[in-house]
Amino acid sequence: MGWEGGLLPQPALSGHWAEKLAEEVRADMTTREKTKRVRIGDRVIGGGNPILIQSMTNTKTEDVKATVEQIHRLEDSGCELIRSTVPTMEAARALGEIRKEISIPLIADIHFDYRLAIAAMENGADKIRINPGNIGSADRVRAVVDCAKERGIPIRVGVNSGSLEKDLLEKYGGVTAEGLVESALDKCRIIEEAGYDNLVVSIKSSDVLMCAAAYEKFASVSDYPLHVGITEAGTLLSGNIKSAIGLGLILSKGIGDTIRVSLTGDPLEEIKSAKLILRTLGLRKGGIEVVSCPTCGRTEIDLISLAGQVEELASHYSLNLKLAVMGCVVNGPGEAREADLGICGGKGEGLLIRGGKVLRKVPERDLLSALKEELDILAGISSRAEMS
Repeated sequence: MGWEGGLLPQPALSGHWAEKLAEEVRADMTTREKTKRVRIGDRVIGGGNPILIQSMTNTKTEDVKATVEQIHRLEDSGCELIRSTVPTMEAARALGEIRKEISIPLIADIHFDYRLAIAAMENGADKIRINPGNIGSADRVRAVVDCAKERGIPIRVGVNSGSLEKDLLEKYGGVTAEGLVESALDKCRIIEEAGYDNLVVSIKSSDVLMCAAAYEKFASVSDYPLHVGITEAGTLLSGNIKSAIGLGLILSKGIGDTIRVSLTGDPLEEIKSAKLILRTLGLRKGGIEVVSCPTCGRTEIDLISLAGQVEELASHYSLNLKLAVMGCVVNGPGEAREADLGICGGKGEGLLIRGGKVLRKVPERDLLSALKEELDILAGISSRAEMS
């Protein structure tokens, strides 16, 4: 055996060995850390409960109608917890009206004014997010804690790399994972000393690797449930890439009880991305996984347009299946047969494949409608199975 391209020959993985390795990796990624159980409205995070997806409204909270309409759209997309900013007393009072119109727990985001935190809880917030360091004196923190304790409302302690305390910046020579963790523990201690430990913690940074390291360090010393996300991740493209890498690193360690994908744009995109990240990691089932080829010179149908239309179509079904949209005869038939349902393109037409079998040949213009017919059939079968 000689050299080839400067590399030593590598032994092929046996099927059994490769399968065993995949199982071990999958087990690592789906083993959750046992954190404290915290109830938020009618939902529970921590203690091995499913990871909940959340987002934040970008309307003016004082505008009840606009805020409720946005939350309804988010609910329909799969949002399970929603947070709204409370910068004014009018916004705090608006929470009461908003809460009546929505079906998911409502979280109030508070900064600087402890009275807003109390008013938010009095008006129906299911959870509040504060930074004890900017709320004010110990008496003010205790006033917030007493109100939360009286109502059984959890508090999220939020630490952000952009607002790390000056003494910790000096101690660690800048923003570091260690500094973020120390800040989070200090803030938890402030609330614990006020007699309360119904807490959720977030430690966010726009530096993906620092953020992942901070969450791992915190999880090793505390059992508080963790809200996980990459802050200020960016626009749709860069934000999704950074969030997928960061959340993937963190969640694959068994860390995280609720997640938010922070994007500069429509909050609905955050929900789509969060659901896909969880499904990709095997941490959530349900919803159609769409796979499609990258296209090349052999593609003879408008695959780019078709794949986008298929992804939009698939988002309206709760079926747990894999759907392939392939562009040519090289890998297309094989890939489509491996999926539960698939399209394999040819010249101006395509094969419709279900369960590994070719159903029929369909003109290109009819591929989307033919696929919808099959999804409707599968949805009907699934619905009847659930009812029986």
